[in-house]
Amino acid sequence: MTTQSKSVNVPQSWEAFAWKWMRYSGVILFLLAGVHVLIQDVLVGVYEIDINYVAGRWSGGFWRVYDFLLLFFAFSHGMNGARQVLTDFIHSAGGRRALNWILFIIWAVITIWGTVAIFAFTPPAG
Repeated sequence: MTTQSKSVNVPQSWEAFAWKWMRYSGVILFLLAGVHVLIQDVLVGVYEIDINYVAGRWSGGFWRVYDFLLLFFAFSHGMNGARQVLTDFIHSAGGRRALNWILFIIWAVITIWGTVAIFAFTPPAG
């Protein structure tokens, strides 16, 4: 008995990219958030976290990049999920296009704002 495999050509579109992004970003986000929770909540403890802890943690570049990646993947994953849910309620192509642009602009502004907060942070003198 022989088995035959069929290949399916999936057109490369924005929706195909968004579908793949949800899967890939979900796996990466699971790992990033898991390590974050393990360190911040289990090893350090939430009652020990204050401005001095953040300043010490962000004194090197590794944790700033780590927190940026956590921000980027979490927010892009969430906004993509919100976009997918909202497109179920918008049936016109123009409405969906407007929704995509509005959500993209919101995503970009908040991501840039968070990135500036992470990388421009300087601890208070004291």
